[in-house]
Amino acid sequence: MRFPTSGAKRTLVLVLILTATASLALACGSSGAAPIGGGSNAAAPAAAPAAGGSATGNTKSGQDAAAAGAPVPVAGGVGTTGANGEVIQDGAKIVRTGSLQLDVKDVKASLNSARDTITGMGGYIGASQQSSDGKSIVANVTYRIPEARWEDALAALRLLGDEVGETTDAAEVTNQIVDLAARIRNLQASETALVRHAADAAKIADLLEIESRLSDVRGQIEQLTAQQKNLENQAAYGTLAVTFGTEVAAVQKAASQWDPKTEVDRAGASLIGFLQTLTTAGIWFAIVWLPMLISLAIVLGIGLLIARRLGFLRRAVPPAPPAPVAG
Repeated sequence: MRFPTSGAKRTLVLVLILTATASLALACGSSGAAPIGGGSNAAAPAAAPAAGGSATGNTKSGQDAAAAGAPVPVAGGVGTTGANGEVIQDGAKIVRTGSLQLDVKDVKASLNSARDTITGMGGYIGASQQSSDGKSIVANVTYRIPEARWEDALAALRLLGDEVGETTDAAEVTNQIVDLAARIRNLQASETALVRHAADAAKIADLLEIESRLSDVRGQIEQLTAQQKNLENQAAYGTLAVTFGTEVAAVQKAASQWDPKTEVDRAGASLIGFLQTLTTAGIWFAIVWLPMLISLAIVLGIGLLIARRLGFLRRAVPPAPPAPVAG
C-alpha cells in the first residue's frame, strides 16, 4: 500500500476545509430563512399582510385614530371603540312624555321663568292656553324638551312652585325606527326595479300596470318615511304638559286625593269582609256550638228525668186548711 506524499496531503486538507466551509454557509442560510421545526407555519403570518394588502395599514390607522381620541369602527359589530378600547354602543331612541301640575304664587312670572329655562336648554313651547276668571289665572303649556335635558328641565320646573302632581312615561322606539328603515330600503329597491322594468316595457298595458305599482310603492315609502321622522322627532324632544295656577291646582290636588275607583274597592272590601265574618260565625255555630248545645240539652233532660224519678224533684204538697169548729 502506498501512502500519499506531502503535496497530496496539503491538497486533500485544502479540499476538506473548502467542503466544511460550504456546508457551514448552507446551514446558516437555511436557519436564517425559517426556524427549525416550524418554517412554513412561521412564514405564513408574515406573508398574510402582503397577500391582503391592508392588514398592516388598517392596524396602524386604527392605532393612530385611537391615539388621537377618535372612534374606530368595530369589525362585525355595532358601535365604535374609543381611545381605551371600550365599545361605544349607539344610543337607544326613547319617547318621553309627562305632565306636571304646579301651585304658583305668580302665574305670569312663572311662565316667563319656565320659558327662559326651556329655551335655554334647547327646547321650545309646543302649545299654550290661558284662562282667567278675574281673580286667578290658570295656564296650560306644552313644552318640547331635548331628550338629553329631560331630567334637568323637570328639576328646574319643580322649583317654580309647589308640586301638586306629576306623571312621566318613557317608551323605547328603537326597534320601530330600525324596522321602518328596513321597510323603506326594501320599498326603494322595489321602486328601482319597477323603474327599470318600465324602461324595458314594450306594451302600453305593461307600462300602465308598472306605473300603478310604482305609484303604490312610492306612496308607501312616503307614509313610512313620515312615520320614521315622527318617531325620531318624538325621541329627540320629549313632551311635557305643565299646568300653572292656584285654585285649579288646589282642585286638582283635592281630586287627586279622592279616587272613586279606590273608594268603590274599599267599600266592596268592607262588605266582603262583613259577609265573610257572618259566614264564618254561621259555620262555627253549625259545626261546633249547635252540636254542643244539643248535647248539653240532652244531658240536662236526662238528669232532670232521673232526679224526678228518684223523688228529688217532687212537688211540695201544701198543708190542708184546718177544719172549721162546729159551733
